[in-house]
Amino acid sequence: MKFRPLHDRVVVRRVESETKTAGGIIIPDTAAEKPQQGEVIAVGPGARDESGKIVALDVKKGDKVLFGKWSGTEVKIDGQELLIMKESDIMGVLDK
Repeated sequence: MKFRPLHDRVVVRRVESETKTAGGIIIPDTAAEKPQQGEVIAVGPGARDESGKIVALDVKKGDKVLFGKWSGTEVKIDGQELLIMKESDIMGVLDK
């Protein structure tokens, strides 16, 4: 199935969280927090301004991003757990 977000929405896949601390302690799944960074899978065409023109998004497919702890809506598409959020929920892009 192919999913295309609308307007200024972005589809993000969370990155895998660390299961061990720096000291070597293993963190069980029930105690681990969900990571707040992910990879952009798909982006919508953009939001419309007051004059009706489409304003393109700043993020693009493949960007690594940081987002808020409670941002987005969790969905499952083709067996993958993904987040759909507005671009405004993204705090920034991680550059290499």
